[in-house]
Amino acid sequence: MKKSKISLIAYASVFASFLLAACGDNTQTLQHQFTTLDKTSYEVKPQAYTASQLASMTSDSAAHWLAPELLLLPKTDSQHYYQLLAATQNGFDGLLLSAVSLPDEMLGRFPHLADFQGYKVNLSAAQVKTWLKQPLMVAALNEQAQIEHLSYVQTGAVIDALYTQGPNDADEVTDLGATITENKVSFKLWAPTAQKVELLLFNDDLTPAETPHLTMIEDTHSGVWSITTDSSLNSAYYQYQVTVYHSESKQVETLTTTDPYSLSLSVNSKYSQVVDLNAPDTQPQGWLNHPVPTVNNVEDNIFYETHIRDFSANDKALANDEYRGKYQAFSEQASHGIQHLKLLKKAGLNTIHLLPTYDLASINEDTSKTVDINDSIAQIKTKVCPIDPNLVICTTDFADVSEEQSLKSLLASFDASGEQIQQIVSELRQYDNFNWGYDPFHYTVPEGSYALNPQGKGRLVEFRAMIQSIHRLGFRVIMDVVYNHTYQFGLKEKSVLDKIVPNYYHRLNIMTGEVEQSTCYTCGNTATERVMMAKLMTDSLVTWARDYKIDGFRFDLMGHQTKTAMLAAREAVRAVDSDTYFYGEGWNFGEVANNSRFEQASQLNLGGTEIGTFSDRLRDAVRGGGNNTRDSQGIGNGLLIQANERLSQANSRQEFDLRMDQLRVGLAGNLSKFPVKQQNGKQVLGKDIPYGDQPTGYALDPSDTINYVSKHDNQTLWDNSQYRLPFEVSTDDRVRMHVQSLSFTLFAQGIPFLHMGSEFMRSKSYLRDSYDYGDWFNRVDFSKQSNYYNIGLPPADKDKDNWPLIKTVLKGHQGRDQVQAKHIKLSAKIFEEMLALRMSSPLFRLTTAEAIIEKVSFLNNDNKQLGLVVMKLDDTQGQAVDENVDSLMVIFNTSTEAQTFAYQQASEYQLHPIQQHSADKIVTQSKADKKGFTVPPLSSVVFVK
Repeated sequence: MKKSKISLIAYASVFASFLLAACGDNTQTLQHQFTTLDKTSYEVKPQAYTASQLASMTSDSAAHWLAPELLLLPKTDSQHYYQLLAATQNGFDGLLLSAVSLPDEMLGRFPHLADFQGYKVNLSAAQVKTWLKQPLMVAALNEQAQIEHLSYVQTGAVIDALYTQGPNDADEVTDLGATITENKVSFKLWAPTAQKVELLLFNDDLTPAETPHLTMIEDTHSGVWSITTDSSLNSAYYQYQVTVYHSESKQVETLTTTDPYSLSLSVNSKYSQVVDLNAPDTQPQGWLNHPVPTVNNVEDNIFYETHIRDFSANDKALANDEYRGKYQAFSEQASHGIQHLKLLKKAGLNTIHLLPTYDLASINEDTSKTVDINDSIAQIKTKVCPIDPNLVICTTDFADVSEEQSLKSLLASFDASGEQIQQIVSELRQYDNFNWGYDPFHYTVPEGSYALNPQGKGRLVEFRAMIQSIHRLGFRVIMDVVYNHTYQFGLKEKSVLDKIVPNYYHRLNIMTGEVEQSTCYTCGNTATERVMMAKLMTDSLVTWARDYKIDGFRFDLMGHQTKTAMLAAREAVRAVDSDTYFYGEGWNFGEVANNSRFEQASQLNLGGTEIGTFSDRLRDAVRGGGNNTRDSQGIGNGLLIQANERLSQANSRQEFDLRMDQLRVGLAGNLSKFPVKQQNGKQVLGKDIPYGDQPTGYALDPSDTINYVSKHDNQTLWDNSQYRLPFEVSTDDRVRMHVQSLSFTLFAQGIPFLHMGSEFMRSKSYLRDSYDYGDWFNRVDFSKQSNYYNIGLPPADKDKDNWPLIKTVLKGHQGRDQVQAKHIKLSAKIFEEMLALRMSSPLFRLTTAEAIIEKVSFLNNDNKQLGLVVMKLDDTQGQAVDENVDSLMVIFNTSTEAQTFAYQQASEYQLHPIQQHSADKIVTQSKADKKGFTVPPLSSVVFVK
């Protein structure tokens, strides 16, 4: 095929008037030339059209350039000839494409494009690299040489092919970002589609440096732009200025951005900072040699999910009020939160899971500009009313509340059944200092809003001091990470990656080219199937593990990432921390569902990898399916046995039997091959028990499974149960049912995951998604006086549709859903006992599927005694793991009556010593005698032989 120079051949008839105005009689000439020449070799005289003119006629981004020689287009019944067009300073380069078969290897790598047609691209690799710096489109021409369709080209795959699939190319570069070596500082930025990159330099006060900018040089082999300077730039602030074509504006832009490989930042992350994480001024005293706790096996972990602000924002016993909501609160000695952690550590808790604490995009790090719940009304008005004078707090005279009183006092003065609380909280949330943090800005820098000094190295020292303090308390530390999306993309203020290599780091819709947003309705899904996005994730994880001593990672929406990338990242982290542990959300949804683009890091795919996934199977069996509903119940809140007024026992029996089977599978580590029961003479395994259209059991190893009944998402366990419980259930029984629901998690094989405050029956006043709704709804009381239930209707934009049901259940429960301090303290004490019970024997923490299948059995699979689950952990089977115990009998009685399970050898057992001295006096009445095991109502009891 002969390469031809082309500016624009012709336009479709819909653009005829524009074409005639621009070209005059040339239109017919161009058509004639095309139709009379051989279709495989021709030239067309160039015409002067700008890239923006052509771009305005582009209707989609359905062209996919996969390899230098291969481009894909949607199949069509229409007869077209296709040309690849690249804008240049002199017009356009054009290349006629010829159809080819799609290689099997490409079908395997890009299954979502299997229905597309392949086309050969006759360019060298060097030429392709040049073209990639320009706007790229594919024109579909008919027999009359008219353009009938114009598509932008998606280039992520070909960028990978050119820059990451050979030796010593981009993914082998080990020092991206700013790196201090001996007497030099090097800056490296991967930007293969950029036309120019400059380094902008700033002083400590963020004014331009004496030499304000330096031009960087591109290595065309790797696509990395770099410059090396002397050591005077150690600790300097910097930005990159990138000249690059961006599809959002459809023109070449000169964009200023921070470094995606930033290791330190200014306040509010506008400037990156050069730092050496090995330097003493980035470390608290004693950092390098402080002891890091270990666990013998990953199954020994018990995760306690903690939000940094929640942990101390409501603590009345802080030594310094400035530490409230900050990293420093974890270095306290006698606060209520620290005292509680010490109790939990003594009981057996060993791992603190921190909600996201990398650099977040949604919290203003300048505390003088944020609203705090303890600010006075006058202070808040000063901060927010000049910005938005129409806010309720700016327009309303609160007659009974002085402006010197706090926002907390104002909210407490309102009727909890009214709408004022939620309205004020909702209006102020964009100005306050609260967010869960699932909105990544920079992946590898600690968040500044949790630091007393968020500028530069200060936040690094404070973050490390927190990790050091938690380690010294005896806990390992898990970090919640969110590599599946970025907070912003495109040309938005807080976009970083998409300003440097547009349309590469994010996953695009295969037809429109729009950034997919299935993980977050305002964020942009990242594409970890792209080599350099996977590398960014891996390099970031290694930094956190090596330089911040993070002991493991919880991955948000991990199913949107590739299994290959997750396994590779873990191996890289293991090289610097051999006992790291990875787990996350393996949900299967969105544009990647059912492995449509790649093999996902999802529940079913990760079985046997020892990367844990949250099990919704045990969760739903215990607390019921769905949310915001009274139309379903679970084993833990009355299914069948205490049916609420909307459900009948007759209609619940089938669901009850299924939930009991799912519960047993969950208690056995959610193993695919665990034998649940005999049915019609056939052994039924965990994978044979249905969970919707999926198997209940999917794990091949106990470390594949994270068991939970409550976490930060959706309603708390307490609120979820109040939605569903019968109105007549007493307060005491509600407490017992709550604690029993937690017991299923703590007595199950696999790894328990616990929501901070669930031991206090923590409530968020029915708020289903509290991610940005401030301290009022997210409070935790470590002094054990209140669980903050019914403190106001949850915000309208999340729960207005649920208000009628919430009001119905609040009225129906008639105060029986309100707990007192005595209930909270009892629940917390029983929780400690259950922790101790789990850690009292490795039989609760078996490390292989084979051991679970050998040692775990259920003795009453027929459900004839309603609400009774009898689980035997028998150490006489297989290789012994507990030298002090022959077997344990764990009996869950979810009924409202005491039950006796007949067992001939029951007299050989005794109530576990921890429960013999339990704070729960009802549990101490449990008996093991010649009649069998007698267990009180709503109790989970452990007998030991």
